Amino acid sequence: MIIEKNQQKRYQKAVCDILENELFQSTRQFIHHKDITCLDHAVYVSYTSFCLAEKHRVDPVSTARGALLHDFYLYDWHHRRPDDSRLLQLHGFRHPAVALRNAQVHFEINAVEADIIKKHMWPLTLFRLPKTKASILVSLVDKYCTTKEVTHAKTRRDIKELVAALYAEK
Repeated sequence: MIIEKNQQKRYQKAVCDILENELFQSTRQFIHHKDITCLDHAVYVSYTSFCLAEKHRVDPVSTARGALLHDFYLYDWHHRRPDDSRLLQLHGFRHPAVALRNAQVHFEINAVEADIIKKHMWPLTLFRLPKTKASILVSLVDKYCTTKEVTHAKTRRDIKELVAALYAEK
């Protein structure tokens, strides 16, 4: 993954409050796919979305911020939640609402960012259609990044390097 320094600085400026937040950093403890943590995945989706948003004249700041918080659900989705009595959790359907609530409690988010978080699982969440170009972009990038994380060891190494570079630049 090529990280252009000026673009990295613009990205960090847009999301520094989130990256530095202790609760957001706690998402390192949750595995998302293979050895990729929720934090790793969120950064990969967010940075990729930010780069594409800049290229295609979509609001890059809201895109990056919404993408960074799209999986801010704060639990290990591989295990049954202690507060959930249902046998089947339906994580894919339910976690966007949990992530949105958490994001609204811990950060100031705008309507575009909220739409990104709430709608990122489309088309799985069939009736929650993305309303903005940023929401559509993040939804598609999320699926692309997930596929790369699961199928390519080199991508997983690149993601770890991206996260390390972003946190080293503080």
